[in-house]
Amino acid sequence: MSKKNFIYLGFICSLMWWGSACSTAGGNKTGHEFMPDMVHPIGYEANFYDFYYFNRWGTEAEYKKYATPRLPVKGTIARGMVGDASSSLGMPANGSVPYYYADTEDDRVRASKDITTSPIPITEAGLASGKLLYNINCAICHGEKGDGAGYLARDGSKYPVAPANFKQDTFYHSSNGRFYHAIMFGRNLMGSYADKLSYQERWQVIQYIRSLQAKDKKLQYDETANSFNSDIPFAKWAPQPSGEEGKAMQEHEITPKESLPKH
Repeated sequence: MSKKNFIYLGFICSLMWWGSACSTAGGNKTGHEFMPDMVHPIGYEANFYDFYYFNRWGTEAEYKKYATPRLPVKGTIARGMVGDASSSLGMPANGSVPYYYADTEDDRVRASKDITTSPIPITEAGLASGKLLYNINCAICHGEKGDGAGYLARDGSKYPVAPANFKQDTFYHSSNGRFYHAIMFGRNLMGSYADKLSYQERWQVIQYIRSLQAKDKKLQYDETANSFNSDIPFAKWAPQPSGEEGKAMQEHEITPKESLPKH
């Protein structure tokens, strides 16, 4: 074989080798991967253990060490564990924010004590949105003024449990957590609104309820000032677990219809 033919043959073989190296995936063949660590990154997800052969730079024991849940770093607090205020940081308006409270009386008490301040600022647009959402979802029972005289309770309906009157002192002095927990899980005949209101919308409704209470007390509650509950670092009133099963209110406990405002 002449030197010229040998060069041609070597060139053709090189082309064939490079062509095979660039083969595409198909069927059970994944194709060639020159940087498998970029194609198959090892993500250390808590509570998820999956060691596979693409990990060629670590041992199975090392992966298990990093994938196994560990105690929090000293001086830190797990996200969502101290109420909604800390868990809201950096979350989108309608994002999924953890709520570490169950639908129990004990956790209702805990939420009322933990969640004292609103994680979103009071704004004119937020109060307007809260008013709209309140009138759509809440006013039919609680009334447009928040006095518990909504359509269902006002116009001759046989309502076994009177809707909450937010103008009562017990609600004036309640923490935001009491309202938020009720929105999440409902209370008495009221169902949950967690699937109807986003995270931000829940707080907008709560802020609007607070604005109704402030107006009734002739106090200011808007984006410029909050003289209603800014000086209350904790709830003056918190529910206490009674250990008894919930039951419908008796007839004498329901607000007399003649005392309900006509509007």
